Amino acid sequence: MARSARVDAYLARMRKSTRRARIALRKSAVDYFRGDGSDWIAFAGLLLTVPAITLFTIANPVWAAPAALVLPIVAGGLLLRPASLLGLYAAAAAALIVESLALGPYTEGAARVTPGTVLVVAACGLFGLLLAQFRARVGVPWRRGGTMLFDLRERIRVQSALPELPKGWHHEMALRPAGGQSFSGDFVVAARTHGGRTLEVVLTDVSGKGMDAGSRALLLSGAFGGLLGSLPPHGFLPAANGYLLRQDWQEGFATSIHLVLDLDSGDYELLSAGHLPALQLHAGSGRWEEKTGEGPLLGVYDGAEFHPVKGSLRPGDVLMLFTDGLVEAADRDIAEGIDRLTGEADRYVSSGFEGAAWHLIEACAKDVNDDRALLLITREA
Repeated sequence: MARSARVDAYLARMRKSTRRARIALRKSAVDYFRGDGSDWIAFAGLLLTVPAITLFTIANPVWAAPAALVLPIVAGGLLLRPASLLGLYAAAAAALIVESLALGPYTEGAARVTPGTVLVVAACGLFGLLLAQFRARVGVPWRRGGTMLFDLRERIRVQSALPELPKGWHHEMALRPAGGQSFSGDFVVAARTHGGRTLEVVLTDVSGKGMDAGSRALLLSGAFGGLLGSLPPHGFLPAANGYLLRQDWQEGFATSIHLVLDLDSGDYELLSAGHLPALQLHAGSGRWEEKTGEGPLLGVYDGAEFHPVKGSLRPGDVLMLFTDGLVEAADRDIAEGIDRLTGEADRYVSSGFEGAAWHLIEACAKDVNDDRALLLITREA
């Protein structure tokens, strides 16, 4: 019985040790993927490939050329830190010397270590070292860089999601960044306030476009989302203006339009900070009306005042909010762009505006090199 107890205790210790090793290995793998751990595993693996390639090259130089050493060098430029990369380069240089001695002078035939081979390997090593130094300076390794960009893009999309509206209302939004990129300087934040009776929407166009404005748009969308609903409607734009001024950006201005819509009555207020007017379609007359408030750009000067304009959405009416990329181009002014937008929107009056936002961007500003955003709010008849 004593022997059985010792065996059980030994097995229990083995299971605990195996479990700790498995957890440590898993943690190391996760940290390495995130860029928080050491790169010794990748360094050791790549270091072992150098003598393997060297032996293969010496045995069969026709199928394994000396230039094959660029493979671990390129992989090291993506995986390793600069200090480890220099160690890998030293091993590759030693391998080239061994190959040159084993294969003989390059003047005696093909498949030798030529000056061109040395230049190719050295050039790949230089580019890899520059990439590694850039990643080290930024602090975001390549393994985490793509994931981080994807996460930022998804956060902007989540923050731009519109809340569900009660029966009788329809809304949709379409956003297309400049140049087919994933990031845009245009964004929307929205919330249901006052117990869900009021819809507040803010459409903002940050100076710049595409990737250049994406980081500022992400910062502002988070800040504006926190302000929206936490302040009275007339206090939002002054607070947003103050926040933007505190950032002290060189190119720090933005335009914004703030909609405050009563979902019970259809009455609304629009407050504008240098933004383009909204467009309202009156179902009774079939005519579009421009609705704009008065106010300066955000981030220009302190103490700015924003004066609202009021309106009402009746059954069948449509309200459009959009950014300048949709109506402004080098070959036409904004008035012509607005006329074209309303002309295209008239095609959807009889069939309804469901799915129209994306098609309107396609029809009016498909190839424009600017961020484009369009928000439609419809009160169903």
